[in-house]
Amino acid sequence: MIRDKPLEIGETYHVYNRGAHKNLIFRSNKDYERLLLILFLANSIAPVDTRALLSRYKGRTFADIMDLEVRGKPLVSIMAWTLMPNHFHFVLRQEEDQGITRFMRKVVTAYTMYFNAKHAHSGVLFQGRFKSRHVGTNPYFRYIFSYVHLNPVSLIEPLWEEKGIEDPDAVRKFLATYPYSSFYDYSVGERQWRQLIAYNQAPDFMKEQNDLEELLNFLRNATDE
Repeated sequence: MIRDKPLEIGETYHVYNRGAHKNLIFRSNKDYERLLLILFLANSIAPVDTRALLSRYKGRTFADIMDLEVRGKPLVSIMAWTLMPNHFHFVLRQEEDQGITRFMRKVVTAYTMYFNAKHAHSGVLFQGRFKSRHVGTNPYFRYIFSYVHLNPVSLIEPLWEEKGIEDPDAVRKFLATYPYSSFYDYSVGERQWRQLIAYNQAPDFMKEQNDLEELLNFLRNATDE
């Protein structure tokens, strides 16, 4: 894996990867939802057989599964996440020795098996192993929090990073309704997927910001010390 610092217990990292050759890794809403369920089930020191669990809970909604399944001690604390059509971003705090590596191995293996079976895909799904960057300062934490949650803006304004945001109202509405990001859980309201994140452990700034301009300010002003 590519990383700028060894993964240590109690430290936070920006973890990311994309589809091989920039190909799509999500082709439907069910694909996104399957990965979210895998994130929930895989975050345990205990082994998990996703296929067996889904067979056991056949006919149940994802919300039911999240309520019914009893997991072991978590490998990581998920602080933020965003899923995009051909890549993902996670902000993870490592809770166990090699927790991030173990968690990501379980997630990637389970999702690749699902994707290949559903879409008759063969070969590599992701572009190598996951990449990570240590989030070692508060300013950089604010930057990464904003960067991850602003990622979906490119779906409606592809050049916003170079030219700025042309329609702030449309972007605010889009971010507030984009389902595949923890921005919703911090800034809009409660839903089943909030159980994915360590909401009660998050710094106050993550819970208090609720506007596009605040995210943009974090992005502009934060520096990696």
